[in-house]
Amino acid sequence: MKDSDTYKTILNHSEGLYKDKGSKFIAHAYPVKDESEITGHLNEIKKAYHDARHHCYAWTLGFNAEHYKINDDGEPSGTAGKPIHGQIRSFELSNILIVVVRYFGGTKLGVRGLINAYKGAAMDAINNTAIITKTIRNHYRLFFPYQAMNDVMQTLKEYDLPQSAHQFDLDCRLDFSVRQKITDEVVLKFEKIRDIRVDFLYTS
Repeated sequence: MKDSDTYKTILNHSEGLYKDKGSKFIAHAYPVKDESEITGHLNEIKKAYHDARHHCYAWTLGFNAEHYKINDDGEPSGTAGKPIHGQIRSFELSNILIVVVRYFGGTKLGVRGLINAYKGAAMDAINNTAIITKTIRNHYRLFFPYQAMNDVMQTLKEYDLPQSAHQFDLDCRLDFSVRQKITDEVVLKFEKIRDIRVDFLYTS
């Protein structure tokens, strides 16, 4: 059963290939964090394959795959972006971009042929990398007086919370992260420490 604070994505950039009647469909799959990263990869692909007829893609963002976009880039509607996105959904992935570049081989493949080609190229790219499960983590910053140090450190150790930065003086500051499903419990534990302030930073 899937944990409420985990999602699946791919480990690294990978490539896939599908050929049919002289046409080549070259797929590139990327793990991504946001739309600016997606735009960067799309620009790189269009530059690298500037002589290709189509650069079709689909992407999904969000820990529940709630944000997505598909693009047929001139292919008949529903024959490119949708089957690419279908593979992303089939593997239950998020935070991923798949671009499929097509070089036309001179023979039309028809609607069914195109769907199979874009689906096959996307599937090959996914199969050529590892699928990993990532835990959603919330990041916080603590502000506390030096005399509260022992209580802070004891709580960090109790929940095995990784630190990313700290500054220890009369007034101390410390950054930590916690998996999402125990966040409320951990924040409440810290807030019971006298004179401490807990600021939320971001989720990753």
